[in-house]
Amino acid sequence: QVQLVESGGGLVQPGGSLRLSCAASGFTLDYYAIGWFRQAPGKEREGVSCISSSDHKTGYADSVKGRFTISRDDAKNTVYLQMNSLKPEESAIYYCAARLGSCQGRMDFWGKGTPVTVSS
Repeated sequence: QVQLVESGGGLVQPGGSLRLSCAASGFTLDYYAIGWFRQAPGKEREGVSCISSSDHKTGYADSVKGRFTISRDDAKNTVYLQMNSLKPEESAIYYCAARLGSCQGRMDFWGKGTPVTVSS
């Protein structure tokens, strides 16, 4: 069964850090681009970051550049999102999603998300 499972979310104070993980099962991550997205209550889902398959090219939303880092460990079939200097407005459900090849285009399948709350 093809599955993506996010973990690592939780409660963190403003300015704090979290590392999210996206573990793939039922398929090999090597050929897939993985994106991270987030959706806050009452807001539309937005793309946060993406890492492509072959060349591991990365991309970030302007709002997170310099603070978030996406990486992948294909041997562990896992992609990570290191989030630093978190802000309260970044509280949301964070999802990972996969598609073959590059980060351009519609994602093929999604995880169920992990909640992140940034609050003092």
